[in-house]
Amino acid sequence: MQRPALSVVVPCYNEAATLELLHSRVSAAARAAVGDDYEIVLINDGSRDDSWAVMRRLAASDPRLVAINLSRNHGHQLALTAGLDLCSGAQILVIDADLQDPPELLADMRRAMAEQSADVVYAVRRQRQGETIFKKATASIFYRVLDRVTDTPIPLDTGDFRLMSRRALDALLAMPEQARFIRGMVAWVGFRQVPFAYDRAERHAGETNYPLGKMVRLAFDAVTGFSTAPLRFASHASVMLAGVALLLLFYIAWGYFEGDSVQGWTSTMLVVVVLSAVQMFVLGMIGEYLGRLYIEAKRRPLYLVADIAGPVKGHSSLGFNAAEPSPEFEAVERAAAE
Repeated sequence: MQRPALSVVVPCYNEAATLELLHSRVSAAARAAVGDDYEIVLINDGSRDDSWAVMRRLAASDPRLVAINLSRNHGHQLALTAGLDLCSGAQILVIDADLQDPPELLADMRRAMAEQSADVVYAVRRQRQGETIFKKATASIFYRVLDRVTDTPIPLDTGDFRLMSRRALDALLAMPEQARFIRGMVAWVGFRQVPFAYDRAERHAGETNYPLGKMVRLAFDAVTGFSTAPLRFASHASVMLAGVALLLLFYIAWGYFEGDSVQGWTSTMLVVVVLSAVQMFVLGMIGEYLGRLYIEAKRRPLYLVADIAGPVKGHSSLGFNAAEPSPEFEAVERAAAE
């Protein structure tokens, strides 16, 4: 198979108002970088607006655009996985559809990759325009806490905006887990990875697709996918509580020898509440890990493709492509034709 020099992978959810401009800017950036040797892969993640209709129209007018319609909303990380699985380029640019990450940086990122012989060029945000103080603060805290608790160093202040080589992507696609935190998984595969600083712009249109609930879910995926620190919390808590119990024992003995009456119920309730809270937290984290093991044990496909518009060149290895006839069906069709 003749690989295009570049694939641009864009997960989309309710981005109908942005797709026309996105297509124009990404096409111009790709053409300036590699000429006509590129493909754009748009993934419709169960959008509720006219995103799929716009994608089909764009695919009909541009032979280098592939539009993939998932069977339902799978979430950003799995939609991105579908695009990465089905793209075929020698280099892969991952970018969001909201145009907060400028596609015009592609040429500079390719230059950085070539000059430093890197397999991954990950974009590091210097400024985040158009975002609330709350989101900036929580994002900053999240990345720094994640850096402290994970076993794999994950670059600070980065998103999924990055340029990867084919061998880095193939290594990423060899990881079939369901709960995916792509930026952490890319850091885990290793190879040479270099930062690329940039200023993030405001959304072109629409609202953020990462409200607080999804951010918390992503944080859980990141921590449980790359760290066992929450499970080790039980042993740390037991040591701390043993120290507290020893101090409490000294306090009771002191009161006994001083002749002071110990009231009892306040301290007892305090100990009960603290111990119960710690136990429930530990049980909850154990349940979180067991739940993930249960989901992984099912071995379900990571994504389901309902429709494809345009010339898709990649082959699904992590999901199920219902838009592509199965080999058994093709064999039956050939036998019938003969």
